[in-house]
Amino acid sequence: MRILSATMSKPLVIVESPAKAKTISALLGGSFVVESSIGHIRDLPRNAAEVPASHRGEPWARLGVDVENGFKPLYVVAPEKKSQVQKLRSLLKEARELYLATDEDREGESIAWHLLEVLAPRVPVRRMVFHEITRTAIERAVRETRELDRRLVDAQETRRIIDRLYGYEVSPVLWRKVMPRLSAGRVQSVATRIVVEREKERMRFRSGTWWGITGAFQSAGSTFSAALVSLDNQKLATGRDFDSSGRVASRSQVLVLDEARATDLAERLSGQNFDVTSVEEKPFRRSPHPPFMTSTLQQEAGRKLHFSSQRTMSVAQRLYEAGYITYMRTDSVELSEVAVKAAREVARSLYGPEYVPDRPRKYSSKVRNAQEAHEAIRPAGETFRSPSEVAALTSSDEARLYELIWKRTIASQMADATGTTASVKLEGRAREASELAVFSASGRVVRFPGFLAAYVAGADDPDAPAEDAEAHLPSLSVGQAAEAGQLEAAGHSTQPPARYTEASLVKALEELGVGRPSTYASIIATVQDRGYVWRKGSALVPSFVAFAVVGLLEQHFPDLVDYGFTAAMEDQLDAIASGREDSLPYLRQFYFGNGRAGLKSAVGEHLADIDPREVNSIELGEAPEQEGASQEPGDRRVVVRVGRYGPYLQMADQRAPIPDGTAPDELTLQRALELLAAPAGDRVLGEDPATAKPVLLRSGRFGPYVQLGEADADSKARPPTSSLLRSMLPEELSLEQALQLLSLPRTLGKTPEGEDVIVANGRFGPYVKAGTETRSLDSEDQLFSLGLEEALVLLAQPKTRRGRAAAAPLRELGEDPDTARPIVLRSGRFGPYVTDGETNASLRSGDDPDSLSLERATELLAARRAAGPAKKGRRAASAKTSSAKPATKKTRAPAAPRSRRRSTKGEEG
Repeated sequence: MRILSATMSKPLVIVESPAKAKTISALLGGSFVVESSIGHIRDLPRNAAEVPASHRGEPWARLGVDVENGFKPLYVVAPEKKSQVQKLRSLLKEARELYLATDEDREGESIAWHLLEVLAPRVPVRRMVFHEITRTAIERAVRETRELDRRLVDAQETRRIIDRLYGYEVSPVLWRKVMPRLSAGRVQSVATRIVVEREKERMRFRSGTWWGITGAFQSAGSTFSAALVSLDNQKLATGRDFDSSGRVASRSQVLVLDEARATDLAERLSGQNFDVTSVEEKPFRRSPHPPFMTSTLQQEAGRKLHFSSQRTMSVAQRLYEAGYITYMRTDSVELSEVAVKAAREVARSLYGPEYVPDRPRKYSSKVRNAQEAHEAIRPAGETFRSPSEVAALTSSDEARLYELIWKRTIASQMADATGTTASVKLEGRAREASELAVFSASGRVVRFPGFLAAYVAGADDPDAPAEDAEAHLPSLSVGQAAEAGQLEAAGHSTQPPARYTEASLVKALEELGVGRPSTYASIIATVQDRGYVWRKGSALVPSFVAFAVVGLLEQHFPDLVDYGFTAAMEDQLDAIASGREDSLPYLRQFYFGNGRAGLKSAVGEHLADIDPREVNSIELGEAPEQEGASQEPGDRRVVVRVGRYGPYLQMADQRAPIPDGTAPDELTLQRALELLAAPAGDRVLGEDPATAKPVLLRSGRFGPYVQLGEADADSKARPPTSSLLRSMLPEELSLEQALQLLSLPRTLGKTPEGEDVIVANGRFGPYVKAGTETRSLDSEDQLFSLGLEEALVLLAQPKTRRGRAAAAPLRELGEDPDTARPIVLRSGRFGPYVTDGETNASLRSGDDPDSLSLERATELLAARRAAGPAKKGRRAASAKTSSAKPATKKTRAPAAPRSRRRSTKGEEG
C-alpha cells in the first residue's frame, strides 16, 4: 500500500493563508493538496527565551544577528508555528512535488525561501506565482513555474536585519533618556517626525483676519453671486496674502478691510448699478485618474469610505484571497491587455461608445522607488464581476471596497471630461464716497462628463469642490447692466495647516519615498499603538512623548530621521533586489560605517552626550513678569516636561498635569499658565458641616484625591481620603462632590442573611458588595443613587467573569456589516469597548463614547480581527511570576492619550 500511495501521491501547494488555500484548492480540484503556512514560519528571535540554548552565550544573541560574521541572521521557528510546520512536513512526505505559491513580492519570496530551508524537501520544488486567484491564472501558474529569486530574498533579509539593528540599538536609548517601553524604527520614526513637524507648524501659526463683501446681482432677469475683489484699483486681501505669522506678506500690495469699513462699504454698495466689464470663457479638459495602486487605494478608501489604512488592507486581502481583485500590494498602475479590454467593454456597454476613447489608455507609475512587478489593483479575471454580484457574496466592507476598485478601473479607460469655465467682472461705485468697486463671479459647466459618469475622486480638503461640481452663470456680455442686491460683509481668518489624516500621511510617505506600499498600513498602526500618535476624529495628533523622541533623534541621530537618508535606504534595498548591489557591503556600511559613523558607533558616541532633561523639555515661552515680583527670566520659563510616567507642565518649582486629550497646538502659553494657576494641587474646598474640619483637594501618586482634615503628627490614625472619579476634573470639583466622595464606602443596609450591603469605588470601578459577593455597577453615578432594593436585585443576578453582573450596554450601535451581529458599546475593566459578541475592541485615544458611530466601531472591530487572537503565553508567564513574588505597582503622572502598547522593541517588517 505504501508503494501504491507513493505512485498516486499528489503535489503539495503551500500558500500563506487558510483563506487563500481554500480558494486555490477549489480551483485546482482534488489532484492537488493545498495547505497554508499561516504567514511567516520563521523569524529572528523575539526575546531571549526564543534564542536556542546553543547560542545564548554569544554576545550577539540579543540582536539575533551575528554582526561580526557577515551579518548572519539567527532564525527560529516561532513556538506557535511549530505544530503547523510539523503538519507541512507530514504532508510533504506524501507529496511527489512541492509548489511554493506564496505572494510574488519580496515578503512572499522570503516566506517561500524559509519554507524551503525548514522543510528541506527531497522532491522537486517549483515556485508558482500569480497576481490574481482565478482559474485561468492559477492553471497558468502551475504550468509556468520559475526558480526562487534569491535577489528578492536577499533584499527582504537585508530589510529585516536593518530593522532589527535599528530597533534594538536605538530603542534602548529612548528607554534610558525618555521613558521605558518606547521604540524606534526605520520608518515609524520618520512617520512620527512628519506628524510632529506638522504640529510644530500649527503651534507656530498665527491667524490673520480680513473682511470681504459678497452678494447677489441681477441682470436681465437672472440672479448670480459675486464677490468684491478690488477697491479703487487696489486688490483686496485674501487668505493667500497672509503668511504663517498672521501678517500680510511683505510683497503683497493688497487692501485689508476691517469689520467697520467692510460693513459700511457693503451698505453703500447695496442697490447700486454695475456694468459688466469683462467676460472670459475657457474650455477645460480633465483626464481620468490611473487605476489604484496600494497607496492610492488606502488614500481614496480613507477619503470616500472613511476606512483606516489597516482596515483597507485587511478588506483588500480578503477580496484578493477570495478571487475578486488582483494582488493588493503593488506600486504599479499598469493594466494588462486583458484588463484594458474588459474595462473598455464595461464602459461601452454601460455608457455608450462615445464614452470610450479610440485608443486604450496606458499609465506608468510616477512614485519614487516604484516597482512595476505587478499590475494595478483591479477586478480579477478576464471579465469583471459587477459590484452587485460581489455584494451578494461578501460583507458590506468588501462590497464597498470592491465597488470603489471597479469604478476606478472602469473610469481609467474612459474618455476625458470636457466643459467650460467662465469669469465675469463687474464695476460700480459706492454711494457718497464713490469708491470704484470691482466684483468677480465665476462659473463652471461640464459639457461632456466622460469618466466622471463612472467615478469622481475624493479630496483631502473637505471644502474643496468635487471634480464634477458645476456653478452656473447666466449668459452675460460686456457693457450689460447689473444691479447689486443686498450685499453682506463677512469676516475671514486664515487656518493653520491641516493635520495629517491616515490618507494624507500615506501620500506624504509615498512622495518622500519613505517605506513601501506594503508597510504603510502597519506603520500607521504602529505609531498609534506605541502612543506616538493618537486620533482626534480623522486627524492624527502627535503626543508630547513623540515630540521628545523626535527631538532626541533629530539632535543626536539626524540621519535616522532624515527624509532623504531614509529614501536613499529604500533605493539601496531596491538595488539589492534588482541585483545591482550586494547586501553585505551595505550592511557593513550601515552598521559599522565607512567614512562616516555607522549606527553602532553613533549610538555609543552620543549616548553620554544626551541630556535627558533637555530632550524631554518642550519650550512654550516665558510668563509675563508680575508687577512687584522679583523673578529671574529663567523662573518664568514655561515648559512641557516628558517625565517617566508622562508629560506635565513646569514653571520654576510649580508643576501641573496636562489634561488628557490636550493636543500640543492647543497648549498655548496662556492655556499653560491657566493650568499652572489652577488649584489642581492642595486646595481647601470648604468645611465639613459635620466635623468642622477642612475638606482638601490634593494631588498624589495615584492622581488627585480629597482628604478630610489635616494629618495629626501625634496620632497614628490617617484622615479619611477618597480618589476622584474618572468623570471628575480637579479644577471643577465642588465641596458637595468632595463630601459625596468622602461618604464612600456607603452602607445601604443588610441582606436577609444579615450581611452589610456596601457600595464602593474600587480599582476596576464602582461595585456593590455583600459578604464575599460583588457585582460591578454600570456607572459611577450609582455610587450615590443605588438603593438597598436595587442592590439586592443586582447581587441576585448570575455572576460573570471577574465578578461582574451582566451589565446593560452603554449603547446599541447597529449591525456589523462583516458579521451581521449587533454591535454594542460597553464599559469594561480597562474602559469603554465595542463588541459584536465574539470580538472585543477597546476604544482608542480620541474616540468619544458618546458620539461613536457604527462606522468607527466597525473599523475598530475589523482592525482587532486583523491583528489576530491575543497571545496567551505572556499572561501565563505573568501569572506564574505573580504567584511567586508580589508585583510592585507602578504609577504614572497624567499623560497624553495613547493606545495600549504591545511589545517593548519596535521594528518594521
